Amino acid sequence: MATNAQQVNGSSTQASRFDPNFTESVINANGPKAHPRLARVMASLTRHLHDFCRENEITIDEYMAGIDMINRAGQMSNEKRNEGLLLADIFGMESLADEITHKLASEAKDAPTATAILGPFWRKDAPIYKTGESIVKGFPEGDHVMMHGKVTDFDTGKPIENAEIDIWHTGPNGLYESQDPDQPDMNLRGRFYTGPEGEYNFYCLRPTKYPIPYDGPAGELLQLLDRHAWRPAHIHFIVSAPDYKPVVTQIFDRRDEYITNDVAFAVKESLIVDFEPREGDSKAQFELKYDFKLASYEAARKHGMRDAVGPSE
Repeated sequence: MATNAQQVNGSSTQASRFDPNFTESVINANGPKAHPRLARVMASLTRHLHDFCRENEITIDEYMAGIDMINRAGQMSNEKRNEGLLLADIFGMESLADEITHKLASEAKDAPTATAILGPFWRKDAPIYKTGESIVKGFPEGDHVMMHGKVTDFDTGKPIENAEIDIWHTGPNGLYESQDPDQPDMNLRGRFYTGPEGEYNFYCLRPTKYPIPYDGPAGELLQLLDRHAWRPAHIHFIVSAPDYKPVVTQIFDRRDEYITNDVAFAVKESLIVDFEPREGDSKAQFELKYDFKLASYEAARKHGMRDAVGPSE
């Protein structure tokens, strides 16, 4: 008895009036020297994309509208904003890839700090500050926070000296400085380095919720789908050190109303934090203690944590 679909290498290829051999001919165009992992991934992607087009009978007009959205996302991306990544984020794609990566990494007895999405507003070469300094320029009305903790090796528990902590977050108005002409360049961004015991501390602001921007393809798509655009209050980090796998992550304020309904689907329980009142410090009303655990490349190999597609595979 005929079925509506047939399984081909894990992908459901719809039986239809369209050319049944077309997809395999595209996949078979790869040459014998193709990177093995990349060839497998791209073959699967091709099957899923072709199945999607057949299943929904995508017309050329609809296809070109999708390509136009992708092109516009690329055209408005720059070193201050990654609209292409934002577009993928609202589909949950980066969060799903992050979940897969985190799952592979967390099957060890102990686990490094949970990861979270990079987001579209990271900027390279943030200013370097000394321990104890503040990344805040202006915003005296904001809730100031003294954040402190340690960076350690997740496998041995030993402190990691000279680890880099790259931090960025929005102002109380919900805007990153790259979006806000009234903020100084590189405001609320900074890099700090840990001391001999892996310790760090600096001043920042208690984060605030904000909507992702509606002025690009990602915002347009959310409106067409009748979805909200809000991200819960969070602070971004990239924590790195020589010989260790960098951790890209975020921490989230437990009090936020969108903590269970993030437009980018990025919240993990271990990344939800409580800001505690701070006494006797004229620079801050709150404090936050948070420790980061990094996995060395050696430990990553030992625990089977897989890197991205690369020439070693």
